[in-house]
Amino acid sequence: MSSNRQARNARSPAAGKDAQTEQVLDLDRYVPALITFIANKLSRSATVLYQKRFAVNVTEWRILALLAIEPEISAARICHVIGFDKGPVSRTLAAMEERGLIAIKADREDGRTYSISLTAKGAVTHDKVIAVALERERRLLSCLSKPERETLIGLLRRVHGNLDAVKGAGEVDKA
Repeated sequence: MSSNRQARNARSPAAGKDAQTEQVLDLDRYVPALITFIANKLSRSATVLYQKRFAVNVTEWRILALLAIEPEISAARICHVIGFDKGPVSRTLAAMEERGLIAIKADREDGRTYSISLTAKGAVTHDKVIAVALERERRLLSCLSKPERETLIGLLRRVHGNLDAVKGAGEVDKA
């Protein structure tokens, strides 16, 4: 039995009667919580490690990794891929530019947008961090067989592709 279920079962009968809820989440089975908990714990431990060893936090690492894959992209593209709001990404990019990890220059085709790319220092930092990131991933998934890893990746891609299905869920129709 999971610790979450054990905690629920260990409650006194009176504890449930005091609550004003009709339904509670089973955090052992509620997928958004499971994904969030995993992501939060991975991000927190990665930030501590990457900050200590490479002087970058996990958001900066995600941007470095994306720029290695897609050089000279816009801030809007970064926001879209990693799922962050424009404000935090803009602040992170400004700090990374100040530290010499990235270069931001006006886009050649559209002067209103900027293209962002790795500098030599950013590329070197990327190359150092990626080895540790891949080892962390290997360790995380070591409890799964190769077919299970492939299945997990496929399922996560499908769920990611289905995110639009939850937009507007719970909003009141004004028809």
